Amino acid sequence: MAPSASPQTGETPEEAQRETTNGLVAVLALAGVTVALMQTIVIPLIPELPRLLHASAADTSWAITATLLAAAVATPVMGRLGDMYGKRRALLTSLALLVSGSVVGALSDSLAPMIVGRTLQGLAAGVIPLGISIMRDELPAQRLGSATALMSASLGVGGALGLPTAAFLAQNTDWHVLFWGAAGMGALAAVLVLTLVPESRIRTGGRFDMVGAVGLSAALVSLLLAISKGADWGWASPLTLGLLATAAIVLVLWGRWELRTAQPLVNLRATTRRQVLLTNIASAVFGFAMFANSLVMPQVLQLPESTGYGLGASMVTVGLVMGPSGLVMMVMAPVSAYITRTRGPKVTLMVGALVVATGYGVSIGLMSAIWQLMLVSTTIGAGIGLAYGAMPALIMGAVPVSETAAANSFNTLMRSVGTSMASAVAGVVLAQMTTALGPIELPSQNGFRTVMAIGAGAALVAFTIASFLPGKRPDTAAAAQPEPGARAVAETRTETA
Repeated sequence: MAPSASPQTGETPEEAQRETTNGLVAVLALAGVTVALMQTIVIPLIPELPRLLHASAADTSWAITATLLAAAVATPVMGRLGDMYGKRRALLTSLALLVSGSVVGALSDSLAPMIVGRTLQGLAAGVIPLGISIMRDELPAQRLGSATALMSASLGVGGALGLPTAAFLAQNTDWHVLFWGAAGMGALAAVLVLTLVPESRIRTGGRFDMVGAVGLSAALVSLLLAISKGADWGWASPLTLGLLATAAIVLVLWGRWELRTAQPLVNLRATTRRQVLLTNIASAVFGFAMFANSLVMPQVLQLPESTGYGLGASMVTVGLVMGPSGLVMMVMAPVSAYITRTRGPKVTLMVGALVVATGYGVSIGLMSAIWQLMLVSTTIGAGIGLAYGAMPALIMGAVPVSETAAANSFNTLMRSVGTSMASAVAGVVLAQMTTALGPIELPSQNGFRTVMAIGAGAALVAFTIASFLPGKRPDTAAAAQPEPGARAVAETRTETA
């Protein structure tokens, strides 16, 4: 017998559930895109920040560094808080920080408030792993794979689409409009989350590991600060070496604490499981591979034609060239879900790594025209879309439901560490391989090719690591989505605890 329709709306229960599910996925994806836009809005402003903020170029670079450091600290902390007290609550907190930081940035005309605003924006970085975790709790099994792939791709989608938009606005309006726009989008996303996203009923409860949070934050800040500022300070300077040594010592002490405490910030025993460990290592290497393209493409496009290899394009053109890669990531989300469903997430990750390696390999010989760079960018974007959809599936297939947010957040953190390492390595390569244009030293074409070759090599390393993942085909959706009875048991255990 066919399901009866609602007398008020004429919809069957299945149709109503489908609409609810579509709305939840759309809202969470919008939140992810909003956070990604926040990361790109200042890129067109970088050359002008010293003039706009009345500070030196070295000082204004903290507007970028502060966001990186804040995001690294917030991602694992928000994931753990989401598991403990509710993922929607943590998501709304992250969006509130984004809106607050955007408003502060919009009201800034000097360096100090801008750094404060960018730090607050960086604290919203946990939105995407939190969104994936909410999907695991709320979506039916058959929708989970494609939805999490889309949510993972939202980081690339927002970044790619935000660049041309931000460049256009920066060239044609007052730069403060960029931050007001980010605040408006964050507020819209928060209202929609509050309206359409249910609060998680699966929680761990317990006590927050403050010692673990402080220890991990200190280690990450020391490590990423050394990586991001090492080129300016000198890689052999006492400050850089001191920060690296501090990071290593604190990480060892933090690891000992996490293994001994009853309710750790990060369940290190879970992270050493083969599937989780290899996925996180592959994610870090893949993050390295992904970011090389973002460092090379804008420079090749914008360098003057008199160099013999620069294309003399504007920042708006740069955004339009790189923008399609974001759309390709979104298109690849259902493809990633299909491969994961039929062949397993291991195969999806391996295919994505090969596509990225192919894109980088082709780029070594195709850098002389805009259409060539667009082809390279979209190829790399397709591979990223495939791989990013597989990573949450691998993680969720190996951790309990009660640890989803923390595990996804830690995986996101590993990707961020990889991108930071890519920035440092590429900076060293391009600083050593230069060419003279009059009195100015610029990165050489061989320098750019070397960076792209390193990106291809990193993608192949990620492929090799992924090949050692368990070969079984976990139906991630089914494994990740508990049956109603299982949910009730989890809720009862939480309440009892």
